Amino acid sequence: MTFAIRDAQDTDHPRILALNLESEEMLSPVDAARLRQLDTMAAYHRVVCEGDEVVAFLLAFREGVDYDSPNYRWFAARYPRFLYVDRVVVASSHQGRKLGPRLYRDLFDFARAQAVEAVTCEFYTVPPNEASRRFHAGFGFREVGTQWVADGRKQVSLQVASA
Repeated sequence: MTFAIRDAQDTDHPRILALNLESEEMLSPVDAARLRQLDTMAAYHRVVCEGDEVVAFLLAFREGVDYDSPNYRWFAARYPRFLYVDRVVVASSHQGRKLGPRLYRDLFDFARAQAVEAVTCEFYTVPPNEASRRFHAGFGFREVGTQWVADGRKQVSLQVASA
């Protein structure tokens, strides 16, 4: 079966919510109302499909949106133009098939087309997310800061890469 990347649609939201829930320990929770809100603010919200099934997604924001994420706001206070990766999820059944890298290559193409030089993200260092660290290092991300989130229960590494 082949995989296709396309813009997320409202009809994809139930599957996106299920994927988010599957990886929630490394993401923030999201419900249907919050996903609709995030979707309206997103500069980039694309899915990977295998046939008609959504098996991965990536949600990212440009500067200037009213997003209340402390990580997004950290970047907004320091970078005049950026594309912030809020979440990327690949179904556990499809991990190891290079879908995350496909989404990131598409994201970086999008950033270059928008003349955005800084792609930003974060991942947990407490608890550690070694897979995410290795993945992002492969795309040239480097740490530019850290902060504690989730009422001091988790620490993130704030990362930037050149598009």
